[in-house]
Parts: sequence; structure tokens; C-alpha cells
Amino acid sequence: MAEPASDTAPSAPPPSARALLKERDYLLFWVSRWTGSFAAQIQSVAMGWQMYAIARLTRSVAESAFLVGMIGLAAFVPVFLLTLPAGETADRHDRKKVLLICFAGEIVTVLILAVATWQGWASVPLLLAVGFLFGAARAFFAPASTALGPMLVPRALLPRAIAWNSLAWQTASIIGPAAGGLLVATSPAYAYFTTFGLYLVAALTTFAIRANAQPTVNPGSRWTLMKEGLAYVWNQKIVFGAISLDLFAVLLGGATALLPVFARDILQVGPQGFGILRSGPAIGATIVALSLAARPIHSRAGLFMFAGVATFGAATCVFALADRIWPEHALWLAVGALAVLGGADMLSVYVRQTLVQLVTPDAMRGRVAAVSSVFIGASNELGEFESGVVARLLGPVGAALFGGVGALIVTGVWAGLFPALRKADRLE
Repeated sequence: MAEPASDTAPSAPPPSARALLKERDYLLFWVSRWTGSFAAQIQSVAMGWQMYAIARLTRSVAESAFLVGMIGLAAFVPVFLLTLPAGETADRHDRKKVLLICFAGEIVTVLILAVATWQGWASVPLLLAVGFLFGAARAFFAPASTALGPMLVPRALLPRAIAWNSLAWQTASIIGPAAGGLLVATSPAYAYFTTFGLYLVAALTTFAIRANAQPTVNPGSRWTLMKEGLAYVWNQKIVFGAISLDLFAVLLGGATALLPVFARDILQVGPQGFGILRSGPAIGATIVALSLAARPIHSRAGLFMFAGVATFGAATCVFALADRIWPEHALWLAVGALAVLGGADMLSVYVRQTLVQLVTPDAMRGRVAAVSSVFIGASNELGEFESGVVARLLGPVGAALFGGVGALIVTGVWAGLFPALRKADRLE
């Protein structure tokens, strides 16, 4: 498959957003994606806050922050272990059925949390165990969902559909943390029961999709197919460069994992302020996603991606020092920095996802998405773990500042290591 063209030859205008609205199965997929993302945000807020609250009963701030980061590690371990089987599963079996099984697993995990919290026997080991089970379900969910989306729209609509997919995630990420903060302020159990209902809606809308979700299976054993996926990612330097840039930049810049610590002990804004802080990145991301959905990027894609990652790192540094830069309005400066951070991340994610899906054939999408998901999982979940470890050594402010500076350094290094990615032009 050829890489995206770098010339400036004229091309036909892309289809409008109205064309996307005529795709029934894609709309159902979008609703499922939104409700599932909304549920995941509420669950994440509740688990992070509950872990920190339980840990602070007997532990210091640094030790409690470390345990919040351990939730990310617990969720990442199964993603890492199951990456190759999950990608091969998405390229061999009906992707819709795989998603339904994953939703069933997520429903079970959140019911365990809801009952445990309601009955009063939630604990640090239980939260870590549920994080592991949730990660196992997400390991198979990510490649199947990523590979299913392009099957539901014509190829010409794919860049616009990717922008709308990101919009679903980001709008849910605005409402989810705020709703999660309000629910947690009443009781984490209410947050978990709400999450259960949302996962149920997501499963039902996925079930209603009529399109054939069975991919064309390439010949060969499971191991052969898994090796093909790894070889493809390694040989396609645009794909490998884009995925690995996201890995290392977000791995270092995982400041959002420290939000419970900042909300409670640094900015001292409580669970409601925690929900506002959690919504900050999604507010910026949604603004950028709306802009991209209306006017997708058509040229200089690589430069846009690197600019997004660099801005992400700079905004992380501002967030880390918000209470020192502007003490009287530290909360709102922190929210503003997080909004810029989220918008920059949205820009880089949009370019990465579009580049990867355009250059990847359908029969390979599940395996490539699985490799991508483990990189993303490493950047998010391991980023949370890294932030917890560094917070124990440098304190939460030092950990966030360390991550922002690290993301800036990674941007410069990757711009030199992957010139093809830097020069990638058209997303067509």
C-alpha cells in the first residue's frame, strides 16, 4: 500500500458531513462509541478518586498518588499480554460479535465495583483487580472497534468519520468527568451503577448494526497472521513513527493521572473541582474535533502532528506550575492549560489515526490496530504508572513538569528520526 502522497496535485473535494449522516450503521456505531466512552470516563473518575480516598486513610500523599498510578499499570498489563491475539481475533472473527463480548466483560467489571462500593467492602486490591479485568476487555475492544468503523463507511468518508469518532470520544470526555465528579461527590456506587446503564446502551446499539462485520481472512496460522501484523507496522515507517511518537510523548506527559492529587492536596478544589479539571482536556479536544469534522486537514499533515505534540508538552508544563504562575486563579489557569493540552492531543491523534487507517488494508486493520492500541495503552496506562512513580520521587508538581519537558524532547528527536512522517502531506 502506497504512502500518502506528498505532492500538491488537485483532487476532488471530500464528501460533506451530510453524506456521513446517511450511513445508518455508522450512526449506530457512533452512538455506541459515545455511550461507551461516556461510561469509561465516569468509571475512570470514580476509580481514581476512590483509590486515592481509600489510600489516604492510611498512607501519605506520595504513596496514595503512586497507588492511583498503579490502576493504570493494572489495566495495561493485560493489554500488553493480549495485544497480538486481540489483533488476530479482530482480523479473523466477526468484529461486531467481538465488541459485544467486550461490552459484556465491561458490564461485569463495573457491577463488581458497584456492589462492592454499595456494600462497603471496596479496597485497594479490589480496585487493582477490577482494573486488570477491565484492561483485558479493552485489549480486544480497541482493535475490533478500530477495524469495524472503516467497514461501515465508503473510503472517501473515512477521514471525516475518524474526526467524528474522535468527536464522540471527546464530547463524552467533557460530560463524563463532570458527571463522574458529581456522582462521586454523592457516592462512587451511583457512578458505577450509571456506568452499568451506559455500557448496556452501547451494547444494544452495537447489536443493532446490520452490516457484515466479518473480515476477509488471510490464509495462515494464528502465529503467521500475528507476525504479519508486526512486520507491517515495522516496515511502514509512517505508521511506526506516528504510533511510537504518541507512545513516548504521552507516556512522559501523563499529567491527567495526577489530577486527583492536584484537586485534593495542591489546588484544594474537592471532587467537584476534580470533575472540572478532568473535563479540561476534553473541552479543548472537542473544539479541535469540531473544527476537524467541519474542515479536515488536507495538507502538511506531518507538521500538524508534530506541532500538536509539542504544544501538548508545553501545556503540561503550564499545568504543573499553575498554582505558582497565578495563585489567585490557579484552578482556571490549570483548566485552560489542560484544554490546550487536550486540543493539541486531539490534533495529533486525528492525524495519526487517519494516516494509519488510510495506508492499512482492511484485512490487516485489526492487527495494526492491536499494535497501535498497545502503544496507546502504554502511553496512557503506563503513563499513569510513570507519573505515580515520578510523583513519589519528585512530588506531583515535579512529576507533571518532568513529563511536559520530556514530551518536548521526544518531539524534537522523532522529527529527526522519522523524516517521512514529518513530510507526510495529504490525508487523502
